[in-house]
Amino acid sequence: MTRILLVEDDEALSRGLGATLRSIGYAVDVARDGETALLCARDEPYTLITLDLGLPDMSGLAVLEKLRREGNRTPVLILSARDAIEDRVKGLDLGADDYLLKPFDPSELTARIRALLRRSQGVASSVVRIGALTVDHTSTRVMLGDTDIPLRRREWAVLERLVAHVGKVVSKDRLTAEVFGYDEPVATNAVEVYVGRLRRKFEPDGPEIRTIRGLGYMLVAR
Repeated sequence: MTRILLVEDDEALSRGLGATLRSIGYAVDVARDGETALLCARDEPYTLITLDLGLPDMSGLAVLEKLRREGNRTPVLILSARDAIEDRVKGLDLGADDYLLKPFDPSELTARIRALLRRSQGVASSVVRIGALTVDHTSTRVMLGDTDIPLRRREWAVLERLVAHVGKVVSKDRLTAEVFGYDEPVATNAVEVYVGRLRRKFEPDGPEIRTIRGLGYMLVAR
């Protein structure tokens, strides 16, 4: 699952944005000030950060500058009501990957996020094929040949991370960190359960999810 850090001090807005993003399968952590955002970004493997500029303790631009100076290369999408061209130019020059003005339609936000994630993973299309399996990140549709494979939210989340690293080992700890928010209770065997479900749904013609003992899991075409 894509794990997003939502940096927004407006409680109502962060609650609404968080609900929207979670409803389409993203794990979302919320930071309401700059210091919390920096602590979270340093400690957790986020796939993307959305960043408001008007934070109570420091400017969002200061947060961005510190992250980039520390070597954090997580894609950053600025969400701000500041429409001055100087703010947009400065944000992009400091290392932001995109800039979206408030108010915005949720569909545009999710489209911008999908585009940034594809770019960060070096993928031009939202549709990925692994052998007989087709994964459409835009519609969250999964097909095995001509047959739709229904996935629950957590199953999709695990598959999405494996697809992003197809042919490479993804550790159990990394899957756990990227699929679940820090405030969510996680059973010790949660990842194994979802991997097992995916394996059963992909049999017999779908890709194989190999267990690399002591290291993690790897998705490969049969």
